[in-house]
Amino acid sequence: MNRVPLAERMRPQTLDEVVGQDQIIGEGKILTEILRKGEPVNLIFWGPPGTGKTTLARILAKEYQADFVEISAVTAKKKDVEEVVERARVNWNLGMRTVLFVDEIHRFNKAQQDAFLPHVESGLIILIGATTENPSFEVISPLLSRSRVVVVSALKREHILQVLERAVEAETASTRVERAALELIADLSGGDARSALGDLELALSLASKVDSQVVETAVGKKMPLYDKSGDYHYDNISAFIKSMRGSDVDATLYYLARMVAAGEDPKFIARRMVIFASEDIGIVGNGALNLAVSCFEAIERVGMPEGGIILSHVAVVLAKAKKNRDTYNGWARAQSLAAKSMGLPVPTWLRNAPTKLMKDLGFGEGQQWTAGFHLDKNYLPDEIKDQKIFGQPSDYNHNDK
Repeated sequence: MNRVPLAERMRPQTLDEVVGQDQIIGEGKILTEILRKGEPVNLIFWGPPGTGKTTLARILAKEYQADFVEISAVTAKKKDVEEVVERARVNWNLGMRTVLFVDEIHRFNKAQQDAFLPHVESGLIILIGATTENPSFEVISPLLSRSRVVVVSALKREHILQVLERAVEAETASTRVERAALELIADLSGGDARSALGDLELALSLASKVDSQVVETAVGKKMPLYDKSGDYHYDNISAFIKSMRGSDVDATLYYLARMVAAGEDPKFIARRMVIFASEDIGIVGNGALNLAVSCFEAIERVGMPEGGIILSHVAVVLAKAKKNRDTYNGWARAQSLAAKSMGLPVPTWLRNAPTKLMKDLGFGEGQQWTAGFHLDKNYLPDEIKDQKIFGQPSDYNHNDK
């Protein structure tokens, strides 16, 4: 009997074997291009459980011909990190790279994440982190700035089926497993390939012929109506945001209640409302952002279930508020214009003039240290002086509900 779990035996060994990640693997895609260039990059894989984050890290380490060290932020102690650093130094002296894979990197606190920085900066360690949480909130900025964040997508039903079919073939069990049984396992997986393979393995051990009834016995659960790591998670938060955007208070409360009942992280919901307050309400409701931020802070202090009252309070206000995207659209235009014109010099009269020579050259000419002071000059570089960024006509309907 093979004691290695089926999920481990079926782990892809190359990028070509990975399913469901076409947005990051393939011609011109980030992971394929990183391997093609042959220069290791620090990465943060962000995505739901069971989507292949650990597998991708192992494949990259193998292609780099590097020593692969894996630790979990849940169980790792300071001593474990020190041992990894010492191992990396030995590898360095031997001319070998070290890839450190940190699973659930968001579980490391700021001080623990800081400890990696000097070794990442020096190139002693190639860091690959995996997280199910938004790195923008859970990974320190210095570490983020030295890494590329790669989004690993939730696996769809057809991807899970493909993984299961490969496993059945590898186990020479095609005559033992009914198609309906595979489809049920895929439906119950919540987009988690590791979970699906575990369910298949257990079902195969329970009966010589695997049908839907055997799967139900093995899995021991009914079809989930909501799964925080699957499509329902993303569908419900999307419906919640769009209901607020459409000023439908009833639908807003309904989808909020579904998420809360399913055990969704209330801070995740609150974060999305903070973004919504600025993105969709903006300058027509300046109090909305403060209210949403207060909601997030209140959730941290109060917790659940009482936090649900706070979430519903703020969600109703945001849904009923006027909607305006001028600031969002203006920021998008500003970023686009800046990206195309980074090399343009700042107008001379807008620059500081700390020396007499600079003043003689016209630096800061006409400026006065007075609030609201304005000169009838071009504030933008001359080459783009006629560009309008803020308040341009938008195809987004303003809402007075």
